[in-house]
Amino acid sequence: MERSAIIDELKQNPKLDVLIVGAGINGAGTFLDMAVNGLRVLIVDRGDFCSGASATSSHMAHGGIRYLENGEFRLVREAVAERNRMIKNSPHMVKPLPTVIPMFKLFSGFLNAPLKFLNLLDKPSERGAAVIKIGLIFYDSFTGKNRTVPAHRFFGRKETFERYPLLNKEVKYSAEYYDGLMLSPERLNTEIILDAEKENPQAMALNYAPLVSFEGESAVLEDLVTGEKIYVKPDVIINAAGPWIDHVNERLGTKTKFIGGTKGSHIIVSNPILKKAIGNREFFFENKDGRIVLLLPFFDKVIIGTSDLPINDPDEAVCTPEEETYFIDLVKRVFPDIPILSEQIVFRFSGVRPLEFQQAKTTGQITRDHSIKEDHINKIAVLNLVGGKWTSYRAFSEQASDRAMEILGRKRIRSTENMSIGGGKSYPLSLEEEDRFIHQITSKAVNNADIVRKLYERYGTIVKDILSEGPLELLTSNPLITKNEIRYLTKYEKVEFLDDLLLRRSSLGWLGYVSQASLNEICDLVGDELGWDTTRREGEVERVKRLFEKNHGVRI
Repeated sequence: MERSAIIDELKQNPKLDVLIVGAGINGAGTFLDMAVNGLRVLIVDRGDFCSGASATSSHMAHGGIRYLENGEFRLVREAVAERNRMIKNSPHMVKPLPTVIPMFKLFSGFLNAPLKFLNLLDKPSERGAAVIKIGLIFYDSFTGKNRTVPAHRFFGRKETFERYPLLNKEVKYSAEYYDGLMLSPERLNTEIILDAEKENPQAMALNYAPLVSFEGESAVLEDLVTGEKIYVKPDVIINAAGPWIDHVNERLGTKTKFIGGTKGSHIIVSNPILKKAIGNREFFFENKDGRIVLLLPFFDKVIIGTSDLPINDPDEAVCTPEEETYFIDLVKRVFPDIPILSEQIVFRFSGVRPLEFQQAKTTGQITRDHSIKEDHINKIAVLNLVGGKWTSYRAFSEQASDRAMEILGRKRIRSTENMSIGGGKSYPLSLEEEDRFIHQITSKAVNNADIVRKLYERYGTIVKDILSEGPLELLTSNPLITKNEIRYLTKYEKVEFLDDLLLRRSSLGWLGYVSQASLNEICDLVGDELGWDTTRREGEVERVKRLFEKNHGVRI
């Protein structure tokens, strides 16, 4: 439903079953679950969909093998099951990810778990091969008989260096297990919201519409596009604002301390030697300071991360020069002969994990589990979705939806367990089917199989819709981008500002594809669709340039 139609509908009928505040992944997942169960539900966000914490993940759909050390077996079991569902339901965005653990010791780290349990550990000792082997056996057991991904394998020194010749010569063993790679979490988040609206005409989504106050029985929203106020009357409020949960509660008139988040930053580098060294595998290892870090394949680039630092204000989260240096140096731990230069960084991103407030000796000991904290305002139930991780969003959303429906006296009529998302619908199940799918589109629409395949990699089966609206046209400024995708995303996916398209409907900004020339050309295409005048277009270009430099360290 278009923005103006939603606002008109809310003015005529402000009554809602549920108002969801926060359109990150927990909010989006809850929105979809409620939509398929027939609720009249509105989701809002102060910014764009998935423009907060959910936009700054490590791009992994993972069970959390390291959480076993904290004794969080329930969390790992749930997350492994949900990882498998993500690979099945969103195959265009979540791919099986072979993950390599290089190990420098054999017997080390056996006391980490009991000392953590007794809160006597400030810094864990390095995990050796024996401990990691035990952990991987446990991890595999949670996958069950119906394997979505293969079981782990262990390699000695000889085979390790045959497989990875540039690896640090001090490595004694390596292991390979599987998790999931999320190509574009931001896009997947938006697809979930768009699918919810398609499922139920009473499910409505507004970006750039923050909750500003609560008056009587009405939640007051502000449309940042027009400046007007919108009044809605929900029976239940879901606070899914992530690191900003306590801030939203202040606007509701209550004081809470649910969140004690930590900051995680990453950099994306264009280094062909490093990309070739890791191939399609993630390298997941322990840095010299005990921090678990990663090298992750991301199209033709590599993501390097992550930090885990205390932070008070989530709006101040940026990747600092100190973190950047740390990330560059950590590569030497596993690939000491591959230099990483600061000029190879094409993108930086940083966000705050919405972890539950806890007293812990180290940030790594704070639970990554999720919980629902209930409150009330004027007899209206407020369900605060605290904690959680991208991988387990669907399960958490289902729990939140079940509790809301219990309050409303409604019963579940449908599950999202086996529901395909966005471009994952009718997705080819084999390489042969994929080739046939691409060939059919190429022969029908365009005569450029390479471009069709790139669009397929970016958007899944939605590529058919993208190419159905006109002949294939490439950007003059960047032949890797099509005018077709820019027009389609703008027209059908609730784009309000230029960065919505560059950072969240696509990965163009993340991959370093935005130059001054391409920015101008893309802005003109978006402006043509949205009716922007010259002043608005010039303003959008300058705003994006400021935003990229401030938040992502990118000068255009």
